[in-house]
Amino acid sequence: MSTEELKINVEIALQEIRPYLEADGGNISLIDVTSDTVSVRLEGACIGCSINQMTLKNGVEATIKMQAPQIKQVIEVNGISF
Repeated sequence: MSTEELKINVEIALQEIRPYLEADGGNISLIDVTSDTVSVRLEGACIGCSINQMTLKNGVEATIKMQAPQIKQVIEVNGISF
């Protein structure tokens, strides 16, 4: 699978989980995709939420792995960019 196809599959997965995040006042942005890692940024109410790491692992990562099984991990990047 090409990098572009992988990114498309990851975006499909994020679209599946996004409504649940938005319902709680949050959101998620795709930052980067490598051959086995996805970097995302949690936004809105997800920032500082006490269960955001559980959401990231059990919700986001699991959903992404269903669309792109070659992904081994999903990491959260800081919301600050320079």
